[in-house]
Amino acid sequence: MLRILGKASSINVRKILWTCEEIDLPYEHQEQGAELAQNPNGLVPVIVDGDFVLWESNTILRYLAGRYGSAALLPHEPRARAEVEKWIDWQATEFNSAWRYAFMAVVRKNPAFDDPRQIAASIKDWTRMLAILDERLVATGAFVTGAGFTLADIPIGLSVNRWFMTPIERPSFPAVDAYYERLSTRPAFLKHGRNGIP
Repeated sequence: MLRILGKASSINVRKILWTCEEIDLPYEHQEQGAELAQNPNGLVPVIVDGDFVLWESNTILRYLAGRYGSAALLPHEPRARAEVEKWIDWQATEFNSAWRYAFMAVVRKNPAFDDPRQIAASIKDWTRMLAILDERLVATGAFVTGAGFTLADIPIGLSVNRWFMTPIERPSFPAVDAYYERLSTRPAFLKHGRNGIP
């Protein structure tokens, strides 16, 4: 059985838990495990699939969808697949980078993130990312890559949950609001996303 290592409060661990629920993949979740040491960055998650150990959450998403999932989550056709992977990478590089400082300051109360100017800049960047997402969702009318739910919606959906759960002043993004409610019809999102954890 697949083993998932890392705290369930981690947004990156939650990506993997949500993915497994979406593809009905049995798993065992443990906060600790010797295999965590195989990630030289000391970060979570790490998965153990038989004798195969893998780290880096978005790589794990692609691996699980490719090995156990369906083409609906991660298409086989190169252009459709690239569209999904583009948004997964956008979440990791642009979206996460925007909210990290503000989230660590406002929610985690980490004393290393206490510069008011950097907090304000992070909130401004975070809002700009939401505007990009809102425009995209207006265009698709449903999910990030189109009418159907894909793997891209998992990391982005978790970041959207973090947006709504962080006590900051938020402008209105109606398409994002509707997207959040659309995701909330999925039991796996309610279990591992909109579950009270920012």
